[in-house]
Amino acid sequence: MNIALIFAGGTGQRMNTSSIPKQFLLVHGKPIIIHTIENFQNSEAIDKIVVASLKDYIPYMFKLKEEYKLSKIENVVPGGKNGQESIYNALLEISKFAKNDDVVLIHDGVRPIVDDDTIKKNIESVKKYGSGITVTPAIEPLLILDDKNKRRVINRKFAHYERAPQSFRFKDIFEAHKMAIKENKLDFIDSGELMSHYGHDLYPIEGSINNIKVTTPMDFFMFKAMLDAKENEQINIL
Repeated sequence: MNIALIFAGGTGQRMNTSSIPKQFLLVHGKPIIIHTIENFQNSEAIDKIVVASLKDYIPYMFKLKEEYKLSKIENVVPGGKNGQESIYNALLEISKFAKNDDVVLIHDGVRPIVDDDTIKKNIESVKKYGSGITVTPAIEPLLILDDKNKRRVINRKFAHYERAPQSFRFKDIFEAHKMAIKENKLDFIDSGELMSHYGHDLYPIEGSINNIKVTTPMDFFMFKAMLDAKENEQINIL
């Protein structure tokens, strides 16, 4: 079984919106999170979906599930104080029906342009290597500054940006999360860092550069522009 875990428990402070969390902002009349979930709903490779949402928005999520006929959503659970806790809450729900070797694809609720090819490559990588981490090549030089303002340039040829999904066997990711809780390590940046900390190898999957995360107002307008371009058939980007 292949299970999409969509976490969307954040409030979106960097979006500078006071009325509604970023994942529920409308683009082309549809909440961003629905744009995201539909990619997994429409993928033949995905069997079930579990969503971690802000607690107060869970009834709204169930309403959206019915409105957009998202039949693969198994349940919606409360998110946590950060992404790590939100993912763990969803894994607890998944543990009710998943087998050890089932594939879990962990994806940001505000990363709405993930394509089916990336989804399938993640699943294939987990079955072959035990993990699949979506990346895109760095297209600009990267500069590292240390605490003494000393600069070091990284050759972009060897640099990649982490994207999503980040995918693992259910048993591996669930056990790693439980270990992190036991050791009170609750500040991992993402699932890839968590899994690497506990000795798991990470296998990169090259995804599309269009797989942006809608975090800031600029990201919001970029996503809208991409949909506008597709709708007007000006450019094939989605």
